[in-house]
Amino acid sequence: MADPTREAAFDLLTAVLDRRRPLEEALDALPVLASRDRAAAHRLAAAVLRRMGTLDAVLEPFLRRAPPEPVRCVLRIGAAGLLLLDTPTHAAVATAVALARSRGLAPFAGLVNAVLRRVAEAGRAALMDLDSPRLDTPAWLWTSWGDNAREIALAHQHEAPLDVTLKPGGALLAGVKLPTGSVRFPAGTHVAELPGFDHGELWVQDAAAALPARLLAAQSGECVADLCAAPGGKTAQLAAAGAAVVAVERDHVRLERLRDNLRHWHLQADLVQADAAAWDPGREFDAVLLDAPCSATGTIRRHPDVAWLKQEADIGALTALQGRLLQKAAAMLKPGGTLVYCTCSLEPEEGEQAIAALLAADPSMRRAPIDAAEVSGLAEILTPQGDLRTLPSHLPHPDPRLGGLDGFYAARLAKS
Repeated sequence: MADPTREAAFDLLTAVLDRRRPLEEALDALPVLASRDRAAAHRLAAAVLRRMGTLDAVLEPFLRRAPPEPVRCVLRIGAAGLLLLDTPTHAAVATAVALARSRGLAPFAGLVNAVLRRVAEAGRAALMDLDSPRLDTPAWLWTSWGDNAREIALAHQHEAPLDVTLKPGGALLAGVKLPTGSVRFPAGTHVAELPGFDHGELWVQDAAAALPARLLAAQSGECVADLCAAPGGKTAQLAAAGAAVVAVERDHVRLERLRDNLRHWHLQADLVQADAAAWDPGREFDAVLLDAPCSATGTIRRHPDVAWLKQEADIGALTALQGRLLQKAAAMLKPGGTLVYCTCSLEPEEGEQAIAALLAADPSMRRAPIDAAEVSGLAEILTPQGDLRTLPSHLPHPDPRLGGLDGFYAARLAKS
């Protein structure tokens, strides 16, 4: 009998690798499944995506010829259980064989059995001589990350911890307080089980993602535009600081999620459904926060599917959109106002180069450099120009379940 966890993991991987659907979207589309099986399937699929190059390299010596992709998917699931998740040999092999049969791959059941038994015999020693960081990273990303590629890829091997932002005055009795003010819990922590969650006293937000709104330093009573606002963590930070926030989001489903989140957090903002690049607010703002749509390569620790869904060819269209959004954001800013631009991307085209292009095109805008004191003395996350550039390898910890940051870029600009 097929195992529901493996069945669901197979569906998730097929959705990501064959149909190019984001993992979280595919997870939402799964049929009704016990919560425990659902969580286990997500963990298994994420483990395969996180270490897919390594798993393929381990399997390769035991394959005389390339198997069909569905068979390769079954083998990856079995190998991930054996080498990454400590699944007992009998269970990993038997469930993989059952999965092959349930998916119409019965002629390959013997192959699956034989190959996975060989992998089990080799054990973790099969990983020893492999350059896993490079194998698990698409070549174009490795090249784009330059000298930082290896340390970034090493950080991607570990599941990201859970970071939360507290409302002003809130306190947690557990967790690790980070220098930046966020509170961190080990990977696998369920936010709904944390004290204060039910009362809207905290929200999930990577420590790096919490920095751009803080850099804006919105004051009580200031009118702030938050562009591309969903799911709302930055909107919440600005509203909690006392700013009058106009949150703009194009997608109506994401906007409703933002509305629900603000209601849960007991915070207020004026919500607008609009394409920020075409939106006419009819006014100027004291400050603008633009968290632009991007390749999201800085979130691969959290979303390992991003490494395999994004392509180098995607960057051009994204940078064109980011350029339009930046010009629009600058135009809606009052003289003397502040603009913070950020992306959760590691690609310089979506960060440093986007800001350089705006500054060259708009003489009214100038950089307002970020000081190390504004980021709790973490000078390593600042560029020589005074911008923010966090890497997944920053903020290391002896326990990898508690280390790292999402890859973020942020620049602060002022309008003359």
